[in-house]
Amino acid sequence: MIMFRNYKQKQKANNLLETQKKEIQATLLELKSTQSQLIQSAKMASLGELTAGIAHEIQNPLNFVNNFSEVNKELAEELKSELTSGNLQSATEIANDMQANSEKINHHGKRADAIVKGMLQHSRTSTGAKEPADINALCDEYLRLSYHGIRAKDNSFNATINTDFDSSIGKVNVIPQEIGRVLLNLYNNAFYAINEKQKQNIGVYEPSVTVSTKKMNSAIEINVKDNGTGIPQKVLDKIFQPFFTTKPTGQGTGLGLSLSYDIVKAHDGEIKVETKEGEGTAFIISLPFTA
Repeated sequence: MIMFRNYKQKQKANNLLETQKKEIQATLLELKSTQSQLIQSAKMASLGELTAGIAHEIQNPLNFVNNFSEVNKELAEELKSELTSGNLQSATEIANDMQANSEKINHHGKRADAIVKGMLQHSRTSTGAKEPADINALCDEYLRLSYHGIRAKDNSFNATINTDFDSSIGKVNVIPQEIGRVLLNLYNNAFYAINEKQKQNIGVYEPSVTVSTKKMNSAIEINVKDNGTGIPQKVLDKIFQPFFTTKPTGQGTGLGLSLSYDIVKAHDGEIKVETKEGEGTAFIISLPFTA
């Protein structure tokens, strides 16, 4: 009887453990699914900000194309008139102006085409293959796109942007789309920090973001520095943790820096932060470099 009772209790305990195991597995699956959705949401939010910046960027060359096309249309009418009158000197001058305008149309058309190709390059799924990329060009391009993305949402936003790129770096083997995502996240955070500080109305304040690159012996450094709100020391150890954010609810998923950390680590690099609350923050990315 004692053995039978012990057997029944053991069977009951095993059944309970099996039930709990299934519940835990179901919870883990649900958490993984939620995490995947949040990561996708963060990527889409990043892509949305990028698209806003691209829309602003592409508008500029399109304006040139439209304006010069209109001018050439008017010049064509004048050219007909001058040719009808037999004024070959004026006709030749007008033809030269039209040729110069056509060259400008071609130039700005190619610029618009390059922007679109850049957008497609960013949005396509990464193959995971590294390729030689101009780090300085990446830093500059995503800086402009991030700034215009912020401006598209708030046209009252303004900031001083400083760049100091080391021209000796050349090309570095990276996954351009992934490094672009890291840069975009750091820039967006920097602009957010200076915008928040500006809202505090602390008196004379000139918001600025500085981006610099530097070639070391066996690595290159990318430094993204702002003079914004800074990060409180008490949360500094948590900033690279998934889902941790200092932003208000609804303004951040807490995945940007976590994803950036993982991407840099996947490149065998390092990312560190230097900050002082109320004064600003600098994120320093170090990527391996071989000549």
